Amino acid sequence: MKKYNVGVVGATGMVGQRFISLLENHPWFHVTKLAASPRSAGKTYTEALGGRWSMSTPVPADVADLVLYDAANVEEMVKDIDFVFCAVDMKKDEIRALEERYAKAECPVISNNSAHRFTPDVPMMIPEINPEHAAVIEAQRQRLGTKRGFIAVKSNCSLQSYVPALDPLKEFGVQEVLACTYQAISGAGKTFETWPEMVDNVIPYIGGEEEKSEKEPMKIWGKVENGKIINASSPSITTQCIRVPVTDGHLAAVFVRFDKKPTKEEILKKWQEFSGEPQRLELPSAPKQFLTYFEEDNMPQTRLHRDLEKGMGVSIGRLREDTQYDYKFICLSHNTIRGAAGGAILMAEMLAAQKYL
Repeated sequence: MKKYNVGVVGATGMVGQRFISLLENHPWFHVTKLAASPRSAGKTYTEALGGRWSMSTPVPADVADLVLYDAANVEEMVKDIDFVFCAVDMKKDEIRALEERYAKAECPVISNNSAHRFTPDVPMMIPEINPEHAAVIEAQRQRLGTKRGFIAVKSNCSLQSYVPALDPLKEFGVQEVLACTYQAISGAGKTFETWPEMVDNVIPYIGGEEEKSEKEPMKIWGKVENGKIINASSPSITTQCIRVPVTDGHLAAVFVRFDKKPTKEEILKKWQEFSGEPQRLELPSAPKQFLTYFEEDNMPQTRLHRDLEKGMGVSIGRLREDTQYDYKFICLSHNTIRGAAGGAILMAEMLAAQKYL
């Protein structure tokens, strides 16, 4: 596999930091350029962070002294790089326009942002589930008038725990899903130091999150037709999204009703055997075991299991029959690794393997 020089746009934020920490020593991708807001432009990465580095490992030595570009200075940013990862904190319409500028400058954009998630010709991929959606990139390139440039997005962090658990059960006819997610503060780009109100507290509202959690799976499970992704019409999903005092890790309590109710043993077998293209291709960031089921009643636990498979695996537990739905269970994923930067890096690896980068 060729080595790619990559940029990180939005490098100083929580997800940007996670991109940089995960890309250290990556076998395919080498970070050579960083961009952030105008106030950070011209400073070294360490200076721009100003003590706000939130990762458990140190700032990688090879990026510490990189001088930041203004993210809006697209022409300078795209020189000598193969593609960018994007995790900017801006208004949605501004993000949409910025990402299209990068794409039109023939620089592919692998985005963690939500701005283009419902653009019909932009693939939104969980690589184990819908890698075939990359096919829509050709139609997007025609629309943008580009040869190389395109935008691909990863889905919201909140559904990365329960959608992978539901996907291998689709053959039993998943009809209705109720999911309550209990989401870490890093999902808001915060730590307990910067958000002391979250200590010993639960907030039963996360703006826009429930709509994303209910609608985005429909695109992931959709089909590519005539240069667009046509959303699936089922299952029916309803969610509640709650912020809890946890640093990292989104937990979901899931209730599901089927057309053809499977046995518990059938469900466990599907989870155990589920793997996708990333596993078949042995992509660098792919977890060997995507879904891991815990038999113990009190597992998975956020602090113990969020780093499973280097944060790229999904933990499941407490599968049991329900009095109103057919079954209920608990899922857990790492929200800034699988749910954000790690999921985007895996998507970039998938697109590289598919020859789109």
